[in-house]
Amino acid sequence: MSMMQSPQGQIDIEQLSIVLGDGAQAFEAVQGLDCRIEPGQFVCILGPSGCGKSTLLGALAGHLNPSAGNLRVDGAAVAGPSPQRGMVFQQHTLFPWRSVRDNVAFGLKMQGIGKAERRKAADEMLALVGLEDFADRWPNQLSGGMQQRVEIARVLINRPRLLLMDEPFGALDALTRLNMQELLLDIWTQIRTTVVFVTHDIDEALFLADRLLVMSSRPGRIIEDLRLDFPRPRTTELVTRHEFSRLKRHCLELLRHEDGRQLPRLNPLGLPLENTLPRFAL
Repeated sequence: MSMMQSPQGQIDIEQLSIVLGDGAQAFEAVQGLDCRIEPGQFVCILGPSGCGKSTLLGALAGHLNPSAGNLRVDGAAVAGPSPQRGMVFQQHTLFPWRSVRDNVAFGLKMQGIGKAERRKAADEMLALVGLEDFADRWPNQLSGGMQQRVEIARVLINRPRLLLMDEPFGALDALTRLNMQELLLDIWTQIRTTVVFVTHDIDEALFLADRLLVMSSRPGRIIEDLRLDFPRPRTTELVTRHEFSRLKRHCLELLRHEDGRQLPRLNPLGLPLENTLPRFAL
């Protein structure tokens, strides 16, 4: 299935802060985020638990309002949810009373698209995720990995500018997770929508992304912006490469970073530099 590459999907984040909760229970989840994501980029957001990764994704989806700053997609402020910003969660949200095909076609049904047209589009999407033979099944007849494939197809049928993914493979076993990562990259090479993928798994982030944003502990701030130039298509051999291991060590140091210490840095060769302040002779 071929789709034309779209130039849409640019994200501009300017001094973005988000406060969650009310009154005495309120806290700042993310603070002063500045970032531009180019159309068609595959960006992973990595950070410790509770750092605001999912909060940022919720704001991009239009479910949360910024407390300060600006959040724009293709120049327009994000104002409420939209099929143009599709969201995939860790647990699927499929309707158990609808067939796989009808789940995938649901968004088109809500747009008033005729039955024949939406059925054809759903079957094309199911073929894209390798489930064309399961269109008439019920969601509870599928494995966890297959359910997530249906979820991805249901989001992509709307041809979104952004594909937002909140640890979508976190509940899967290791082998299924790896297969889903490879499938996602294969789909992305065909549709080239902008992907923002939240994870706490360093290997997953380095394997998938063009670009890796590392966030600090709460309130979440972007403390590293890594451009990953590993060649594509990527295979599992990548994780055995020395460059991959060096970046993984660097990311581990960043995640373990504590306020008050100098941030770990990479030198031009990709080797972590000492993260201690220089010593001066007395």
